[in-house]
Amino acid sequence: MVLFGFLSMVAALGVLWRVASDGLLVAHALQSASHHLETVVPGVVADVFLY
Repeated sequence: MVLFGFLSMVAALGVLWRVASDGLLVAHALQSASHHLETVVPGVVADVFLY
């Protein structure tokens, strides 16, 4: 049971290492941030000018 848990943890860390080294995490974060900013910016600009 302990061996299975350890091997699962090693496999999961290997997958995370591979995803991080390919830059997929950073690309996903940038894509998510740009979509978030596109929807928030008009409201922020309106708040600034209406203040």
